[in-house]
Formats: sequence, structure tokens, C-alpha cells
Amino acid sequence: MLGAPFDWGTSFRPGARFGPRAIRDADYLEPDGKRPHLATGIDPLTELPVVDAGDAPVFRGYIERSLDSIERYAGAVAVRGGVPVTLGGDHSITFATATAAAKVYGFGNVALVHFDAHADTGVYSDPSMMGHGAPMRRLIESGAIPGHRFVQIGLRGYWPDPATVQWMREQGMRSYFMSELVERGLRTVIDEAIEAVLAGDGKSRAKVVFLSVDIDVVDPGLAPGTGTPEPGGMTSRQLLDSVREICASLPICGIDVVEVAPHYDQPSNVTAMLANRAVLECLTGIAQHRRAGGAPLPQTEGLE
Repeated sequence: MLGAPFDWGTSFRPGARFGPRAIRDADYLEPDGKRPHLATGIDPLTELPVVDAGDAPVFRGYIERSLDSIERYAGAVAVRGGVPVTLGGDHSITFATATAAAKVYGFGNVALVHFDAHADTGVYSDPSMMGHGAPMRRLIESGAIPGHRFVQIGLRGYWPDPATVQWMREQGMRSYFMSELVERGLRTVIDEAIEAVLAGDGKSRAKVVFLSVDIDVVDPGLAPGTGTPEPGGMTSRQLLDSVREICASLPICGIDVVEVAPHYDQPSNVTAMLANRAVLECLTGIAQHRRAGGAPLPQTEGLE
């Protein structure tokens, strides 16, 4: 468990730098190292060696330096065979956390499953292309994660523009709009997304999978504490079931949960509570994957 208290990439409402603290504080149960999951009978905190390693150092006003620090922090866990679970922070941090995974397991070998209201494939006028609306484009253009290894779930609203959507299709990205989840059913979409990741591009399969969860994939009526709320999203129950199924079905090498901005979550803290439970559902899914005999993560020695 890592924190990334960074929000210098936000385009609308800041405050996600306080997300890691809010997500940690949202657990009302005893700090006894036990969290038995009622539906599965699995306690992920006893079955997995979970450690909170604190927050990555960030530097106020220095975007590139902060993201480099987050990448090194996540990479230090991944290179030792661990699964870094990073609490954001705005979605800019995924360029750092997913790049760290790609450097460990090899550029082109990592798939990315992305829950979000927004595609995050925008073009920034800033030459550095830093910002929470562009990390997925940056991952593709850097070669860290090719477009055909992306699966996005929950997109909706009025952005990006048609030219950007066309670029996404040209990269081979598979994007499920929220309207498709409604028309076809969530279960069908999640099963298809898992199959798409497992099948790869028809020539090769990804070695490992990175999961990125933007909390704004959930409808703001249920998760108001976020910087860029978009009406018409998933329910809390749908998100929790989905991330657990993804983690139970795929070889997860890293996770981030981003865009929790607690200042807009008062007084109930429901968004931070949901993010906290999303992390626990992910851990439960990883424990299920291992119980079912899922292949361990590949050895990192000798990889890029």
C-alpha cells in the first residue's frame, strides 16, 4: 500500500492530494489486521502479506519530479515481486505507476484495465503533456503499454472530442461506454473485458495486468468527493463486484485508486469509504486468484 498525495495535474477541482489520508481513515473497523469478506469467506489481510509503506515523496509545484518519485516508489515494490497498490492522488499518477510496472515486466508486456468516466487520452498544449486528462495517451505514446492492451470501462459524458475517439480506435483501445453497460449488462461487459485481456492482440498475451480505478466512474450521487464528477455512472455495488472479479481472474501486477477529493465528500465521507472498500475488494480478488491456482507473477530479474 502506497500513497501518492499529488493533484497538480487536475483540470477542474483540486483536492485529491488529500485522498490517500481519507481512504486510510475511512475504515471504521478495528486495526487488528483482519478484514474477513462475508461473501467469499476470504480474509485478504491474513492471506496476503499486506504492508502500508506510507506515502511517496512529492514536491509541491514540481509535476515531473513528483511523478518520477511516485514511479520509483511503486517500482521499488514491483521489482521485488510485490503488487504496489497506490492510493491517489489525481489520475496523472497512473503514468508513473503503470510505467513502473512496464519497466519491471517489459514495455508492451503489461495490459491495463481502466475504470473511469473519462478516457484520459487528451492532447495537452503543454509540451510536457502532464495532467490527469492525458496519462493513457502518454502511456501509449511512450511505448509502455500499447493501445491494444487497454480496456476501458464506464466512459460517458461530453469529452473527448470525435478526433480523439478516432485516435483511440486507431490504437486498438477497447472502450466500453456507460451506455453499453446499460444496454448489454455489466456482467457481459466484464466477462468480455477479461477475455479481451487474456486473448491479447491475437499474436501475444500480456504477461501481467495493471488495474486503474478512477472513483468518478461511479455516479456522483453515490461518490460526490471527486474533482471531475460526471452524472450517469456505475453504482457502488457494481464497481466493487467488478474490481474483485477482475482481480480474481487476471494476474494483477499493480493497482491504483485515484481522484478521491475528500473536501467535496463532506460530511459523510462516502467516496473515501467506497475507495477503501474498492481496495479491499481488489485484495480479496487477488487472494481468490491465488487460491484458484492462478499463475504467480513472472520473475522480474532480467526484465526491462
